[in-house]
Amino acid sequence: MKAAHQAGTGPDGSFVPSVQGLRGIAALSVLMDHFYDMPKGGMYDIPDPGFLPPLWLWLQSLINVGGHGVELFFMISGFLIPASLVRHGSLPRFFFDRILRIMPVFVVLHLALFTIGPVVGYKFFRGIDLTSYLGIFAANLFFVQDALGLPIAQQNAWTLAYEWAFYIWFALTFAVLRFGSRMLAAPLVLLGIACGLHWPITAFFCIGMLFSATRFRISIPGTVGLIAGVACGAAMYACLVLFHTFVALVPGFLLFGLVLAPNSGFGKALSQPSLQYVGKISYSLYLVHPFVLFPLQMAGLKLVAVGVDRWLLWTAFILLGLVMSLVASAISYELIEVRLRRLLDSAIRSVFFRPLHKAEQSA
Repeated sequence: MKAAHQAGTGPDGSFVPSVQGLRGIAALSVLMDHFYDMPKGGMYDIPDPGFLPPLWLWLQSLINVGGHGVELFFMISGFLIPASLVRHGSLPRFFFDRILRIMPVFVVLHLALFTIGPVVGYKFFRGIDLTSYLGIFAANLFFVQDALGLPIAQQNAWTLAYEWAFYIWFALTFAVLRFGSRMLAAPLVLLGIACGLHWPITAFFCIGMLFSATRFRISIPGTVGLIAGVACGAAMYACLVLFHTFVALVPGFLLFGLVLAPNSGFGKALSQPSLQYVGKISYSLYLVHPFVLFPLQMAGLKLVAVGVDRWLLWTAFILLGLVMSLVASAISYELIEVRLRRLLDSAIRSVFFRPLHKAEQSA
C-alpha cells in the first residue's frame, strides 16, 4: 500500500519471518491484479479489451482479487507500527524514520513520473497546463490528491495516504494516552471508529493492532496449518469481493493469527527464502512495478492492433513483467532503500537528534 512498509519485527523487536513473507505475498498479489487489469488498456465496457485474451470467468475472478493484497499490508502495518512507536519512545524520531522509510522510493518515482510523463503523454499529462501540473505535483507529493479531487500520479500510491493517516492517528492517540488521559484520547478513538465506518478498508489496521497488543496466536502445525492459512486467505479475498468489507475481517483475523504463530504450518511456509527476499523488496516491488509494466502495456496494445495473437502477448506480458519487475525492484531496494536511505540518514539525522546507539537506530 503497504503499502506496511517496514521490517518484519514483532512487538518485542524480534524479527518475524512470516510477516516478511506475508509482505511478499501482498506485493505479488497486487502485481497479479495488474497482469489482468493493465492489458485491458483502460477499456472495461467491451468484451476482450486490449490484448487480454478471452479467459474463463473463474480465472478472471481469481486474478482480479489480487488487488486486495492491500488489506494484507494494512494488517501488517497495524501490527508493526505500535511496537515501532514504543521502541522509538519519541514521536519526532518515529516520524523521522517513517519518512526515511517511505519517502525516498516514492519521491524518486514521483520526480521521474513528472519529468517523463509530459514527454510521453502519460494519462493526465496530455495537454496539461503549468498551473495544473504544479497543483497535481504538489497534491500527490503530500498524498492529498483524493481530498482535492485531483488525479493520482503513481498508480499504487493511494494506499500511502491511508498509511500516513494511520501513523498520525496512532501516534497522536498513543501520545495523549501516555502523557494525558483517557478522556482526552476519547475523541481520537471516536475519530478512528468513524474513519473505519467511512473507509471500511482501514479496519484491517485494527487486526494488526489487536495482535500487537496481545499474545494471542493460532498455532496449527504442519500441512493442516498450511491448508488452514490458505483457506483463510482465500475466504478473506472472497468475502472482500462478495460481501461487505467487515465480513472479511473474520477470516483476516484468523489468517493473521496463523501467520504470527511460531509453529504454524502456514507461518513456516511464509518463511521460505524466496518469499523472504520478495518480502524484503516488497515496498519497491509495490511502487515500481507499474512503471515497469507501462511500456510493456503500450507495446502489447500496439502489437494487438496489427494482429499479433492475444494469448502470446498476454503470456509475454506476464513473464517479462514478472522478471523485469523483480529485477527493477531489487535494484530500487539496493540503490534507494538501502544506499540512498543510509546516505540521507547519516547526513540529516544529526541535524535534528543527538546520536543514537545502533540498537536504537534499527528499531
